[in-house]
Amino acid sequence: MTSPYRIMTVCTGNICRSPIAEVVLKARLADAGLRDRVEVWSTGVSSEEHGNPIDRRAAAVLREAGYTVPRRAARRVTAADLGGADLVLAMTSGHARRLRDLTDRPVIRMYREFDPEAPAIDGLADEHRLDIDDPWYGGMEDFRTTLAQVEAGADGVVVEVRRALGER
Repeated sequence: MTSPYRIMTVCTGNICRSPIAEVVLKARLADAGLRDRVEVWSTGVSSEEHGNPIDRRAAAVLREAGYTVPRRAARRVTAADLGGADLVLAMTSGHARRLRDLTDRPVIRMYREFDPEAPAIDGLADEHRLDIDDPWYGGMEDFRTTLAQVEAGADGVVVEVRRALGER
């Protein structure tokens, strides 16, 4: 048996955006019949939320949309995490830069690259246009926007995973 394809989603504190992406991707991959072939987990570039559960507002928005929210604890990304991932999905260009400081592996991509409706970018000046909005300082509607951005890219990630698995 071959090892699973491994995807890691990354945000700042690992309590809002990256866990939302983790939950959504696990559900979409399961719906695509890939649950046993793909592993998904999330981390943050900061240790400020280490050990904390998913933000209560993120959990509420996920449940409202019909997702199962697992019990989990926030943790900071390590070089070992990056070395073990086949695909790393950064929530913002700033997260991607911080991750690239930890590794030279070409597995780091912007999550919204997989959203066919995401804004086009033209060079470094526009790289922030693919950032997934940070809902932390906002209200429930901000968390719904973040979930919508994550869901919009999820099917594209599934397509990428199918392509990668076909190459194995």
